[in-house]
Amino acid sequence: MPIKSYLAHPHDGKKEELIQALSNLNHCDVIPAENKDVLVLITETETNAEEDILKQKLETISSLKLLAMVSGFNTPKKN
Repeated sequence: MPIKSYLAHPHDGKKEELIQALSNLNHCDVIPAENKDVLVLITETETNAEEDILKQKLETISSLKLLAMVSGFNTPKKN
């Protein structure tokens, strides 16, 4: 189960648009900074395939200027 955290930087004046775009995606939680033009994005997917699809969707968001991964790990499912 891949879980990753990112700092998401919007293009100038596009913070609210970016919040909305990220909030509309499955497997994403968005936490806006109160004093800066940056968002914390937490993603949690069930499989690596879902993670790849999510990554492709993130790359298409026009209000996203920069996405920097802060932490990521994969917890294997127990059989």
